[in-house]
Amino acid sequence: MASLNMHGPYNLTNEEIDKHVTETSPGNYALGYSKDGVDGPFFVNYVGRSDLDVNDRLKDWVGEYKQFKYSYATSPKVAFEKECHNYHEFGESKKLDNKVHPQRPAKANWECPVCDIFD
Repeated sequence: MASLNMHGPYNLTNEEIDKHVTETSPGNYALGYSKDGVDGPFFVNYVGRSDLDVNDRLKDWVGEYKQFKYSYATSPKVAFEKECHNYHEFGESKKLDNKVHPQRPAKANWECPVCDIFD
C-alpha cells in the first residue's frame, strides 16, 4: 500500500500552512481530502514539491484543494525523487490531477528513481 510519509492532513489555508510548515526548506506535499475531516483516511488528488520553500509553494494552492500533507526534504534532489515516487505510487496522471510526470529543474540531470523517462 502506498504511503506518503508526511505530516497532516491539515486544512489548506494560509493560517494552517504557517502554523504547521514552519521551516524554509525544500519539501514535498500532497493535496486532497479526508472524508471524516482531518481524522479519516486521506485521499490524494495531487502530489508536488518545492525546491526552495514548501510553505510558500503550498500557498499557491489555497482555494484549489481542501487539505494538505507535507514533509521537508534535505535537498531539492531528495524532494524530486520523493515526488517521483509519490507520483507513481498514487496512480500517475490516470488517478492524480497531475497531468505530467514531475519535471526536474533546468540543468539538472537527475533521473526518476522509478521509471526511465529521463534516461
